[in-house]
Amino acid sequence: MAVNTMTTENRINSTRYKEIIAAARKLFPAKGYEATSMNELIVSLGIAKGTMYYYFPSKQCLLEAVVEDIVDEEFTRLKNLLHSSTAQHLSPDEKLRLLLGEYSGNQDNNRILDILNRPDNSRMYSYQLGRYIEKLAPLYASIFAPGCGEGVFNSAYPLECAEFMIAGITFLVDPGLYPWSRSQITRRMKALPFLLEAQLGALSGFFDESLQNKNTNKE
Repeated sequence: MAVNTMTTENRINSTRYKEIIAAARKLFPAKGYEATSMNELIVSLGIAKGTMYYYFPSKQCLLEAVVEDIVDEEFTRLKNLLHSSTAQHLSPDEKLRLLLGEYSGNQDNNRILDILNRPDNSRMYSYQLGRYIEKLAPLYASIFAPGCGEGVFNSAYPLECAEFMIAGITFLVDPGLYPWSRSQITRRMKALPFLLEAQLGALSGFFDESLQNKNTNKE
């Protein structure tokens, strides 16, 4: 019997792996994660059962890969925006406002990410939050660092500021990760501009408009 010697890296970068994730990203939000079976994905792709389970031993493993794909996609989208002609000549504070005001309202992605807001998915949620921090914090730090050099911000730890900002905002305003009340979330969002300005040493009022616009877009 032939043995498949494909490495993990090659497997993840293979066309078949990406095709399965793409199919799952369509079916999960359309039918619901619980209602979608691995067999439906196998039939829709026209592949052998062994091929599916070679790449993804379980539906949970597939969900993890789908969420990672969404995080990678968001990182690439924001990175391209930051290096686009639109942002090329912007100052550090203008670039930061551009990123803060940029919100992906992809409903299908949001439905998939909502699956993580269940108690049995808390481990995966924590893992993906860590991945999100690893991906996006350096992107924000690339704005903070030159901003500190130009006197827009004042922080000796731009990367750490970005990490704490992402982790704190995500955990403290997400009722899916912990059942925060609406009043708890509201008071934190009200204080958030001041806290971010203090952490980065930014001028008073710097984050007000950007965060307000972002919250409006989410709603």
